[in-house]
Amino acid sequence: MQLLASFAALLIALSAFAASGAEKPNILFIAIDDQNDWIGCLEGHPQAQTPRIDALAARGTLFTNAHCQSPLCNPSRTSLMTGRRPSATGVYGLAPWFREVEELSDILSLPQHFAASGYRTYSTGKIYHGGYGRRKNDNEFHVLGPGAGVGARPKEKLVNTPQNHPLMDWGVFPHQDEEKGDWQVASWAVEQLESQPEEPFFLSVGFFLPHVPCYATQEWFDLYPAESLALPPVQPDDRADTPRFSWYLHWKLPEPRLKFLKEADQWKNLVRSYLACTSFVDSQVGRVLDALEKSGRSENTIVVLWSDHGWHLGEKQITGKNTLWDDSTRVPLIFAGPGVTEGAVCRRPAELLDMYPTLVELCDLPAVEGLEGHSLVPQLEDAQAPRPWPAVTTHNHDNHGIRSERWRYIRYADGSEELYDMENDPHEWRNLAEDAQYADVIREHRRWLPEKSAKPAPGSRHRILTYENGEAVWEGEEIGPREPVPEL
Repeated sequence: MQLLASFAALLIALSAFAASGAEKPNILFIAIDDQNDWIGCLEGHPQAQTPRIDALAARGTLFTNAHCQSPLCNPSRTSLMTGRRPSATGVYGLAPWFREVEELSDILSLPQHFAASGYRTYSTGKIYHGGYGRRKNDNEFHVLGPGAGVGARPKEKLVNTPQNHPLMDWGVFPHQDEEKGDWQVASWAVEQLESQPEEPFFLSVGFFLPHVPCYATQEWFDLYPAESLALPPVQPDDRADTPRFSWYLHWKLPEPRLKFLKEADQWKNLVRSYLACTSFVDSQVGRVLDALEKSGRSENTIVVLWSDHGWHLGEKQITGKNTLWDDSTRVPLIFAGPGVTEGAVCRRPAELLDMYPTLVELCDLPAVEGLEGHSLVPQLEDAQAPRPWPAVTTHNHDNHGIRSERWRYIRYADGSEELYDMENDPHEWRNLAEDAQYADVIREHRRWLPEKSAKPAPGSRHRILTYENGEAVWEGEEIGPREPVPEL
């Protein structure tokens, strides 16, 4: 009854809003998969070439301390699209689709709220994880374009990794940009903008790269010559002062360790491939933004660009995501358009689940109950506006990272901790958690740990870690207390 009453109240509010005749801004919602801070304007890699994303940041507000709610595709995207933290939903792995969880099935998602508010919703590429939100009985968008995919592939894998997973591949081989999945995604988005979609519109465009396999055409690969390529700085004994439990979050994964990359002479090739794919996606973002400009609707369209999580390329001795350090959690987040200050840089902590309440406020839509994020409108008006909340990232049950302006605090399910001074130690090389002089800093950050820590939702699988009664279990197999770290 309470749910019905809340829904009825929402319909009344929406009807009143529609009757007001207020002009609503359009939304262009651009997602990039596995994109870390190797973006020119974020300065995550000194050689990253992303002129179109940099230009978007210059005409809007760039958040340089934005973080995902989970360093894994499905829980991250579930969180930002529902406005709920993983610790509230229990969605921690690549499954389940939240609509298949009984207590989550009726959540009003971000695109559904815009649809109920009079928007025509369009989507192409990867917005939810995999095929979620795109299946026959899903009701997330009005109009669907091509799904996500890498597109052209070599006849055989280019790199033989330890687990030989089909996605774990990278490099250059003869093909054309037009054969890539992201080209098709951008082309469909361009077509919608050229055909003057019904207004107001919510157009979500999800790019697959630089997600593995990182295949690039020669044009983009040549932007990063091997002889001058900068590899990410690493410290050989970087994990010596991190808890053993930190390995459990990415215990057995297809993403190879740095050890393999060095032994196989593949580290530089992977870095080149990742940067090349990033620059290619930047060009596709540019195609969509050009189409928006030519459509004449740019001035009344809010553009928001984001990534679902970061990616390690050797830092902390690993590749991939699935950690609570900055390389895995820090993401690009840019807003531009009406209601957004131009040329601003905000260093306050921001979270991906802040996008839902922010867009609701920018578009003056009815508020939605249960959202756990906080509107970024104050920072979009004034980048220096105070913001009391840190960014909270969760990976599997009861493992949390708290990122404030200066500090990163991590607490694992077994109670072990890490603390880093991000001003003086941006690479997170020195764990200060056991230094008594930082006890007050730790105490302050502990108070932001999520009050609710839901157990994995029914149907959870793929990269699930649990810890109970002193036993860590990865994908159904107990991890022995002295078991060697895989592939090291």
